Amino acid sequence: MAVCARLCGVGQSRRCRRRQRHNQQDQGSDSDMEEEEEERIVGQKQGDVGRGGGPESGGVATAGPSDACEYGSGRVNRGSFLDSTSTGPPHPQSLSELPPELLVEIISLLPGTALPNVALVCKKFRQILNTETIWRRRCIEEFGMQQDLRKMEVGGVSSRDLYVKLLHPYRHILGLWQPDIGPYGGLLNVVVDGLFIIGWMYLPPHDPRVEDPMRRRPLFRIHMWESNKATVECMYGHKGPHKGDIQTVKKDEFSTKCNQTDHHRMPGGRQEEFRTWLEEEWGRTLEEIFHEHMQELILMKFIYTSQYDNCLTYRRIYLPPTMPSDLLQPGLFKGTYGSHGLEIVMLSFHGTSARATKLTGDPNVPAGQLTLDVDLSRPMVLPDLEHQRNIEELSRLVLGVHEEVQREAQQQAKDSSATEGGTAEGACDGTSGAEGLEADHGACSDICQPGPSSSNHSSEDQPFTLPQGVMARNEVYPRTCRKCFYGTGLIAGHGFTSPERTPGLFVLFDEDRFGFIWLELKSFSLYSRLTDQLAHAHAPNMERFEAMLRNMQSWTS
Repeated sequence: MAVCARLCGVGQSRRCRRRQRHNQQDQGSDSDMEEEEEERIVGQKQGDVGRGGGPESGGVATAGPSDACEYGSGRVNRGSFLDSTSTGPPHPQSLSELPPELLVEIISLLPGTALPNVALVCKKFRQILNTETIWRRRCIEEFGMQQDLRKMEVGGVSSRDLYVKLLHPYRHILGLWQPDIGPYGGLLNVVVDGLFIIGWMYLPPHDPRVEDPMRRRPLFRIHMWESNKATVECMYGHKGPHKGDIQTVKKDEFSTKCNQTDHHRMPGGRQEEFRTWLEEEWGRTLEEIFHEHMQELILMKFIYTSQYDNCLTYRRIYLPPTMPSDLLQPGLFKGTYGSHGLEIVMLSFHGTSARATKLTGDPNVPAGQLTLDVDLSRPMVLPDLEHQRNIEELSRLVLGVHEEVQREAQQQAKDSSATEGGTAEGACDGTSGAEGLEADHGACSDICQPGPSSSNHSSEDQPFTLPQGVMARNEVYPRTCRKCFYGTGLIAGHGFTSPERTPGLFVLFDEDRFGFIWLELKSFSLYSRLTDQLAHAHAPNMERFEAMLRNMQSWTS
């Protein structure tokens, strides 16, 4: 019976246990009596359970030889004291006891930064981390790789090496960056492209085709083709890739260096380099540009930008967060800026204002400056097409709102000064301050009343045409608009001298296009959305984005 009990996994019978304990020299008679009394009590309790267990439990359920034989024969007594004993395989007590395929599935869900700590747990975990499935999944989920990594592994580069030696060490440079090229700025997008990390410089379309797609030019790339470590190559120039270097200066900032600048030179000297650059930058030759001032600006930009030889410092920039109350989706737009050509701006929303910040600039208004500031609380309704063609009529409407804004700003300044003075004299005269504030509020109420333009504002499309005398680089512009708002634009002299904000009209055409009429310059700028997919570029929160805007203005001020 004891053998039968052992085979069933329930242990020895009570007689065997009592006989063994009785034979032990260190066991007294008192302990035997306690054992028998304990068994007698347990037997009574089991008998009570057996009698009250319903129709299926026949008699008293006691743990005896018959019970052991029943367990051995495969039958289960529901009233038995041993019914909780399992005859199946033991359950795992820790992760290390799980099957390897389950461990691979679990570990592959962890972020790549946690895997080095997993390797320190035990030898088994360290061996499982050699499974390519884990690293292949990390490459796809963290870096969005769409390539068939199994083919790459057959070629000799493992997914683990790709992650550990290329993707993870250079993950901090992925995203959008602005190069430090004086007033001109720029837009660099560092992405994982196949088995490379490539830094693409984004260039606007050729002037004035603002709705054409962006152009891209590679500045550097990082790969693992030639050796078992990451290799940095400079892509600037026309002689193919050559040796380069990347250094992380500090958080959200890195620099590139070319170790073979002779690859940037052309056999024809600076003249050939200028002609090639002009054709790439503007899509035309110098003889085709008849405007003398425009020729000077182009030559100045070539001289200034070519001196860097792709040895640049980059600072991180973010795309603006999207809020449900936004007039349209914020993001990057291409816009026309007269003789300066096309430039890239970032549109963002801050409460009741929309702001466009330059990512690329010019000698007059450099990159990083706030080019447009639109007051969304001051909508405007355009007159009929006949009156829209008259620049004087449009100027009268916009300047009327501009004067109202200035009066309100002056009144707010007076109120703030009066409030500060009232707190100092409040102990002497408690009624005059309140009366004065009531009088000021009554005077301001007439000024702050919304005019007919805001009360009659409609979201339906309305006809639109440019006034006569307003210059536009692109004659093809939308002939209907959704909404119009009062705003100001930043203008300045050469070298960002005497900057000032002048009134203008912000015109929303659709979700991807808007315009701005500069009244003082009698010029029109058309903006079109940049539709490229930009990964690793969204701001974590609005506070980080606003801090970035402040830093951008300090870089170029």
